[in-house]
Amino acid sequence: MFGALGMPTSIRAVARGFPAVNIGTTPKSIEVYAFAPGIDTSRLEVSVDRGLLTIAGERPSESSEVAEKVSVYADERFSGSFKRVVSLPEDVDPSGIQARYRDGVLHISVPRSEAAQPKRIEIK
Repeated sequence: MFGALGMPTSIRAVARGFPAVNIGTTPKSIEVYAFAPGIDTSRLEVSVDRGLLTIAGERPSESSEVAEKVSVYADERFSGSFKRVVSLPEDVDPSGIQARYRDGVLHISVPRSEAAQPKRIEIK
């Protein structure tokens, strides 16, 4: 169904949740952006295993500090452990994955294998 709409059928993020993710493709890579502000990078883990990219971590709760001073009526900021899984296509090269965290955005770049790269054929 999604292929008919022009959307990729081989890349999927399983479930909605925290952090929110945007996933896109270029001819040379899969680009994943996870929006996770306020997280210490020591509490983030990115791994790939059998075609599954996993983003896991923990955001500590700030409620206990606030609860002593303020009666909280709404607490919409996520806290606690999280895990997001993205299914990758078969044509990626997991050895070249790069991850950067800046300004609350985790950017993961997954290169496609050399064989999957578009090639220009010289006409003789």
